[in-house]
Amino acid sequence: MTIEQLSAILGQFGCPEARVSEMASQLDKRATQLAQAQGRSYEESLAHLLNLMKQGWSAKERGL
Repeated sequence: MTIEQLSAILGQFGCPEARVSEMASQLDKRATQLAQAQGRSYEESLAHLLNLMKQGWSAKERGL
């Protein structure tokens, strides 16, 4: 997945437009680290991280 694709996904989740590129780069790097450390695929690690971020932004929107 490219940084541009990750940026678009993060934008849909509610990430501030000014930060999507930076956060997408950090997310890509962390997914690579998790994949190596846990013996998972990059895609599995990325999906896990995106799910966590989606949950976090959803909770924030609900005021939790």
